[in-house]
Amino acid sequence: MQKGSIHEEFALKQTAPKIVGSGVMIGGDKVTVAYDLVEQMEYLYVRVVKAKELTKGVTGSCDPYVEVKVGNYKGITKHFEKKINPEWNYVFAFSQDRLQASYIEVCVKDKDVVLDDMIGRVVFDLVDVPRRVPPDSSLAPQWYRLEDKRGEKLKKGEIMLAVWRGTQADEAFSDAWHSDAAAVGSEGISRIRGKVYLSPRLWYIRVNVIECQDLLPSEKNRQPECCVKVMCGNQVLKTKISSIKSCNPMWNEDLVFVVAEPFEEPLVITVEDKIGSNFEFLGKCVLPLSIVPRRLDNKPVPSKWHNLEKHTVVEGEKKETKFASKIHMRLSLDGGYHVLDESIHYSSDFKPTSKLLWKSSIGLLELGIISATGLSAMKSKDGRGTTDAYCVAKYGPKWVRTRTIIDSLSPQWNEQYTWEVHDPCTVITVGVFDNGYLQGGKCTSIGKVRIRLSTLETEKVYTHSYPLIVLHPSGVKKMGEVQLAVRFSCTSYVNMLSKYTQPLFPKMHYAHPMSISQQDFLRFQTIQILSTRLGRAEPPLKKEVVDYMLDAGSHIWSVRRAKANFFRLIYVVSPLLAIGKWFDQICHWKNPLTTILIHILFVIFVLYPALIVPTFFLYLFLIGIWYYRLKPIHPPHMDIHISHAHGVFPDDLDEEFDTFPTSRGSDKVRMRYDRLRSIGGRIQTVIGDLATQGERFHSLLSWRDPRASALFVTFCLFAAIVMYVTPFQVVALLIGIYVLRHPRFRHKLPSLSTSFFKRLPARADCML
Repeated sequence: MQKGSIHEEFALKQTAPKIVGSGVMIGGDKVTVAYDLVEQMEYLYVRVVKAKELTKGVTGSCDPYVEVKVGNYKGITKHFEKKINPEWNYVFAFSQDRLQASYIEVCVKDKDVVLDDMIGRVVFDLVDVPRRVPPDSSLAPQWYRLEDKRGEKLKKGEIMLAVWRGTQADEAFSDAWHSDAAAVGSEGISRIRGKVYLSPRLWYIRVNVIECQDLLPSEKNRQPECCVKVMCGNQVLKTKISSIKSCNPMWNEDLVFVVAEPFEEPLVITVEDKIGSNFEFLGKCVLPLSIVPRRLDNKPVPSKWHNLEKHTVVEGEKKETKFASKIHMRLSLDGGYHVLDESIHYSSDFKPTSKLLWKSSIGLLELGIISATGLSAMKSKDGRGTTDAYCVAKYGPKWVRTRTIIDSLSPQWNEQYTWEVHDPCTVITVGVFDNGYLQGGKCTSIGKVRIRLSTLETEKVYTHSYPLIVLHPSGVKKMGEVQLAVRFSCTSYVNMLSKYTQPLFPKMHYAHPMSISQQDFLRFQTIQILSTRLGRAEPPLKKEVVDYMLDAGSHIWSVRRAKANFFRLIYVVSPLLAIGKWFDQICHWKNPLTTILIHILFVIFVLYPALIVPTFFLYLFLIGIWYYRLKPIHPPHMDIHISHAHGVFPDDLDEEFDTFPTSRGSDKVRMRYDRLRSIGGRIQTVIGDLATQGERFHSLLSWRDPRASALFVTFCLFAAIVMYVTPFQVVALLIGIYVLRHPRFRHKLPSLSTSFFKRLPARADCML
């Protein structure tokens, strides 16, 4: 019973929100149809545009601002000093379900040191406020004559306003002041608004260092041992020491960096001579990235010679010495690669950098971020726990951030977003955070959800409450639940199915592959660049948010992850062990009837070997059809059992949350411990990759990816028919000739079957 309650606590729960898309709500206007994955939220909007001919006192000058009051809620614009014709263009949004008033009062006041005086006001009855339904044009503001407290019109003073009812689908919603954030000052409003961010376009820049010519070392009687150091921003790479120890060394070595548009940092190439343990500077070349040619395929760009400049310091002044040293390089911005910023196992994008290589989209992904319940208190306020929660969703280069709901453990966002989908075998990540910017601190992660698109049926709306599971030093903990609505719409079913037969990555990844260490280095640099660029937006998407969404520390070794991957591998190979036990029972006549049937089947296959292969495919076809009734109906979610987080030991947790490098013990222990974690990280990755391959075999007939299973089952039926009508000897001969074909008839791209297999879903995206 205890295990059952634990499993239920961390389980995925199907919900029935009042949304049009799920069929719970019938009908609805244009707004509910356009925003059909979220619950409709009614708002009262007040747009304060400007005022004219405002006067107060003897001098006639004033410091005006506007105060909008609806019941207990009050919104205030900024004030202008000594201005009689101010312009604000500010929108206030008051939530309808919290309004306890029958009228709206818009007051223009004069800012004063002691007591603010009222210049005039305008009062609206809530019954008379019109309703605006997008895509109708926005309501035109009108001039209203100001009144005094007795309701008499003033001789001078008018204000331009627009008042209407609407929903969160209104264009003014994202930039409006919200009544549920009334406690936040005007300075903090920008930090709680919802925004859409776009990642900068990322490029791999390849620096092929070929050779140098006419270097001038300080010691002319000594043969220099030269290397080339290339810097691009914070990235620094060096070539090996040239095997040719002379003034004309050669390398022909590739160095790859990642850069983002717009290009800010130049390439700095320096040539150094190793003298003992020190390096002597021999020359430098600075090249802006704007002059580097771009290539889309594997054809090399022309190489060029560049002058090496050498600077010397004479009596405190930098003096340039001209000489004939040159460096021969081949530079290119490779647009045929996809720059990885996420783990390969749950990446949201595989498109190449250059838009010229992009293919048309295959569908749309729509996400409704509805609400959260039972969130853990992340901070204290007035002696009680509270949370200022917001969500961040990342798919491809597009990041979205909902508005922050202040002081609520059960926030309701009801915001809907859309992405174009170019590949169904991708994953969207949704994270929940506590906004710490209002207190001048950092944002704290509450939990995240990953949803693989290929596990979703097209045109179906999935409404579930996902558990937010986080591993703390004290153990695994549920931080609450987030309610999402997801729909994957397909524009061309044939194009989507054809994606399963295409390579996962662009062609350059196979024509000119990179090493694993190179990929790890470049991914780390990519995350740093994204953290910096998104942190400069307004409102900023801070480094801790970007790192958490991209799993920046997923490569660090931990005993728990190693155990989890090991048990994933055991689960995958367990059917082979079961087959061995079953065969052993057949040999020992545990079930005589079954053994006799196996003998008869064995004799038939020996006499008619042509029946073996078609019977095998027919068997897989029947098993696949039989498993169709058991196919998963829920999208994947974080699983504490797969992650091996339910039975983790305190010492393992202490090791996992230890700093890197470790802070436990002496320098010698630290060195050994770090080495162990680095080696263990590689082992962990290899075990995880083996488990992933096995899980992909399992997913062929599990209908976790319904389209892939449908393709495989159809192929099995087609293969069975072909094998029945074609002589086995002919099929075997054709297969043997194809497998042993000449290299001239081979190409570097993976085969259709390999591409299909790599696109099958695994359980890696269900791991913490």
